[in-house]
Amino acid sequence: MHQRELEWISAERAATALAWFSIGLGAAELIAPRAVARLAGIREPRGISGAIRALGARELANGAAILANPRQPAWLWSRVAGDGLDLWMMQRARQRRGVKDARFKAASAAVMAVTAADLMVAQRLTTLERQQSAAPPRLEIVRAVTINRANHEVYRFWREFTNLPRVMRGIEAIDVIDDRHSHWRLRVPGGVRVEWDAEIVDERENERITWRAEGPVVAHMGSVMFTPAPGARGTQVVARFEYEPRGGPLGSNIAWLMDGLFEDQVQEDLRRCKQFLETGEIPLSDGPGLLRPAQPATDPAEIRDYSGVHR
Repeated sequence: MHQRELEWISAERAATALAWFSIGLGAAELIAPRAVARLAGIREPRGISGAIRALGARELANGAAILANPRQPAWLWSRVAGDGLDLWMMQRARQRRGVKDARFKAASAAVMAVTAADLMVAQRLTTLERQQSAAPPRLEIVRAVTINRANHEVYRFWREFTNLPRVMRGIEAIDVIDDRHSHWRLRVPGGVRVEWDAEIVDERENERITWRAEGPVVAHMGSVMFTPAPGARGTQVVARFEYEPRGGPLGSNIAWLMDGLFEDQVQEDLRRCKQFLETGEIPLSDGPGLLRPAQPATDPAEIRDYSGVHR
């Protein structure tokens, strides 16, 4: 599952890059169709401005559709078809109008290169979509909360993984190995300890953190998104986890137990994170077990403003 998600991320980035290229080309074709024709080596662009503008409108629409859903292969296949139309129209223009052969060959080579890239990404997205539809159901949890703090403060708190045991019940410790790797120790009901090695696989400062975790019993892929809340109400945090059992029946049972536990526990942990970042209270334990009352911090040094200033 984790390798496939990494492949999705890579294909999504490639599709997004092609979408922005499509939007840039479309804007140029709409704004300056004659200049685009001359750049392609066509000496007499008069009379074809309307056709070039139509191609530009198609490029803009296609690029916007890909950006809206970069994992949808249909829009990439639409680009492949559009590339074929572009090549056909270039050949027709070459037959009917004078062309500067060197420029025309360079433009044709560029269109063919883009066609090859579109075809490769479209095929990759199609393969991933088929694999996903054939894959067994995954254990998935998605929860959200709005925190009345700025994006960069909430992001910074999450990015310092050693903060998370303060607000997440059941996490015993997180050992940070380097900037991208860490080791997590979790205890689930029944006294079973689960450990895994986590690696950050995709990150955008103040916007998202995506990681994968590999353990002998359970593996998972997780992500946390940070977006401005409507009405300047702070930051909306969306946490998403996907679990894959490992280690036979034991792994399946623990994954099932974690899924049932985390359905509500993730939401509670997000509320505890909200409490801490908004009020400066750190949930501390004063009794045994996973579900224990929260208490305010007694040590002022424990209360930190995550914009970087102690308060």
